[in-house]
Amino acid sequence: MAAPTNNVEVNQDGTRRTLSNRHVQMIAIGGTIGTGLFLGSGSTISQSGPSIMILYALLGMVFFFMMRSIGEMLYAHPEQHTFVAFITKYLGMSQGVFAGVTYWLGLVFTGMAELTAIAIYVKFWFPHWNSAVIQIVFLVVLALLNIMAARIFGETEFWFAIIKIVAILSMIVTGVFMVLTGFRDPNGVQASFGNVFQNFQMFPHGVNAFIGSIPLVFFSLIAMEFIGITIGETKNPRAVLKKAVNQTVYRILLFYIGALFIIMSITPWTTIQPNNSPFVQVFKLAGLPAAAAIINFVVLTSAASALNSVIFSGGRHLYQIAEEVEWKAIKPLGKIAKNGIPIAAILFSVALMFFAPVISSVPAISNAFQFVSGAASDLFLFVYVLTMLAHRKFRQSSDFLPNGFKMPFYNISSPLTIAAFIVVFLTLFTNPNDVIPAVGAVAWIIIFGGFCYLMYRGHNHEID
Repeated sequence: MAAPTNNVEVNQDGTRRTLSNRHVQMIAIGGTIGTGLFLGSGSTISQSGPSIMILYALLGMVFFFMMRSIGEMLYAHPEQHTFVAFITKYLGMSQGVFAGVTYWLGLVFTGMAELTAIAIYVKFWFPHWNSAVIQIVFLVVLALLNIMAARIFGETEFWFAIIKIVAILSMIVTGVFMVLTGFRDPNGVQASFGNVFQNFQMFPHGVNAFIGSIPLVFFSLIAMEFIGITIGETKNPRAVLKKAVNQTVYRILLFYIGALFIIMSITPWTTIQPNNSPFVQVFKLAGLPAAAAIINFVVLTSAASALNSVIFSGGRHLYQIAEEVEWKAIKPLGKIAKNGIPIAAILFSVALMFFAPVISSVPAISNAFQFVSGAASDLFLFVYVLTMLAHRKFRQSSDFLPNGFKMPFYNISSPLTIAAFIVVFLTLFTNPNDVIPAVGAVAWIIIFGGFCYLMYRGHNHEID
């Protein structure tokens, strides 16, 4: 699988295993925590109240089972750079190419969206700075960090994750202190754990509002699978893989459900403003005048962290595509540099992200950008379903390791996970803001999926 050189294992393709357990654990946490929690949770709380925690728990379990299915395949093939490679191996070339390109495009557009968000956050302090310049500077810096060495990416992501963890833990500690000291909000309501359950209703604003929260919760959990992309460049991959995947549930319980529980304990959920970060509201209630600036810094690092991970992941996915397909035009992207990094694939992915400053500077096409980026995000659902189907084929193959890192309750958890992803996609059509991207996603699968099917019909591909 790999040959050691200077105490660093080098894979057969030239990539190097320089990421440690510390890096992967923090990359996993960083992938779990995003702007969906810091900003989007205000909207989900206002729509569904305390029952939103049940929704996070249910979808959290869905992601956990998906991660275990990915983990099981990676445990058998730790040399792989992306979980999408298993779709090619077990479902065929047409599905693999479709999934690879779809996921890569989703990552590119996600990076563009994060760049747009970064400019907004920076302009909180410097409103007169040019958005395009801000985006270009952040993209160039993070791209340089990614092409230097995988370990530098891991170290950067480690500190990004630390900032987010400190922010959440600070909020939780502050909230517990406010509850224990009998804090009262401006309306005289005392902070209490009982606030969460007082007059509890499963659907306080109706079933439709609860269903409308499902896409928001789902998208806040996207990116957990990024840890699977680090395994190909991780020391002791099998041991690290088990720890990183199994701790997914604990992270969801602490960082999402725990944080939301404390927020709704401090102040009644009916007072949470949907368009503002509940974290800002909690710190303001605690008497911290710099709350907005603090949270803005945290959200900025969160967006930078997401962009950092997207650049890393996007480069590895494009490299994998260039390795697998027979398109001569992209073969140069399937090369590894002397430092073990797929630099060409990273730079090409980053080059497309440079369209973000162009798009954000042309108001006339801002809606088109939202449509494309939204549709790309929706397409992750297709890739997740294909991943689960690939895992079912893996179970039937000779690659299956009876004593490996097996997905628990496979006979039940596998079909339920697939069904859950299908249900999530259907809920997109109940939310006016998600209908157009969902329709765009369907059009993509019909057009590009049909193209892949016709081009690779009957062409199976096996990983070496």
